[in-house]
Amino acid sequence: MGNQFKTATLLAALSGLLIAISYYVIGGTSGLVVGIGIAAFTNLLSWYQSDKIALAAYGAQPVTETQAPGLYRMVERLSQRANLPMPGVYIVSSPNPNAFATGRDPEHAAVAVTEGILNILPEDELEAVIAHELTHIANRDTLTQAVAATVAGAISFLAQMVSYGLWFGGGSRDDNNRGGNAFGVLLTVILAPISATLIQLAISRTREFSADAGAARLTGNPRALARALQRLESGARQAPMNNANPAFEPLLIINPFSGEFLGNLFRTHPSTEQRIEALLKLEQGVESR
Repeated sequence: MGNQFKTATLLAALSGLLIAISYYVIGGTSGLVVGIGIAAFTNLLSWYQSDKIALAAYGAQPVTETQAPGLYRMVERLSQRANLPMPGVYIVSSPNPNAFATGRDPEHAAVAVTEGILNILPEDELEAVIAHELTHIANRDTLTQAVAATVAGAISFLAQMVSYGLWFGGGSRDDNNRGGNAFGVLLTVILAPISATLIQLAISRTREFSADAGAARLTGNPRALARALQRLESGARQAPMNNANPAFEPLLIINPFSGEFLGNLFRTHPSTEQRIEALLKLEQGVESR
């Protein structure tokens, strides 16, 4: 129930932001109706197509047991251990070492890893990363994250469209609506994408800690994930995924970008140091039993 409530809260906040943008940009009842329509369409799309949207955003390709036997069997073994249906297995053609899970529920889930992560992680660390992603599926975080990414992406797209309209259209609006439109344009172009990001931050960071803990329980080896996070952090700096859509960053196990100031200011993940510290504390608890 906790995750369902958080999903509903996130949907309501982001949907409200979309409706507010439309209201202030278009104005009056028409803007309200258009905003409600956009919000309803985006929510339904993200709810039923969240896995396809996320996988397409990163160009993930499905693989079979024949094509990637080691990876496939690892996902299958850990899924059985976690009492989860076997998710789809995907590989992303990118040197950036990363992984993510997506899908609206465990019956419609997928796990994707990059070529980069397959190249740098030993088996026990890759297993810990897969366990982290399966925990997201078990906790239904994948729906929350996919909905957040899709709606935030729609907000960013709307902001871009308004910006282009200002640039090419010159802002020829009715005098009666000029004040409202000016405020709406300011809200959309500057504040809306930032607000959408902050709403994502509110949930994403806590869910990463929870997934790390779940992975530690599933594998019985918290230190393997701690080592993997260290390796992934270093690898991400060497091969940042700068061409990825920032709206989908919360799905990934680690921040995929190069770490400029604004990237750090609006991080969707806890710091790697904090995550490792929490894992090592879990290890002490495991060893004391």
